[in-house]
Amino acid sequence: QVQLVESGGGLVQAGGSLRISCAVSGPTFSRGAMAWFRQDPGKEREFVAGVTRNGDSTYYTDSVKGRFTISRDNAENTVYLQMNSLKPEDTAVYYCAASKFFIATTALRAYDIWGQGTQVTVSS
Repeated sequence: QVQLVESGGGLVQAGGSLRISCAVSGPTFSRGAMAWFRQDPGKEREFVAGVTRNGDSTYYTDSVKGRFTISRDNAENTVYLQMNSLKPEDTAVYYCAASKFFIATTALRAYDIWGQGTQVTVSS
């Protein structure tokens, strides 16, 4: 069974950088797109970034374009989210998600496997 484990979250000052990782265990890592979502308490979980199965195409929500970069290393079974120029509004729990489909969509229902989340806090 595929499992996702996030790491690398923490506290950072506004303007700083952080890289979070998602380690994928199981034999089917390359089966579909991967994505990062985030959720603040009391708010809905929202799409942040996604990458296709082969890593050739990436997608971002408007608020992080130009600041965040998603990448995947299929050989290492890991997905990364490099976050630069962080803002206090980026504070949230970040979740890694795996899809059975090639394309990374923004819809939660397209992702059937989720990690436990990692907290990212950006201080002003």
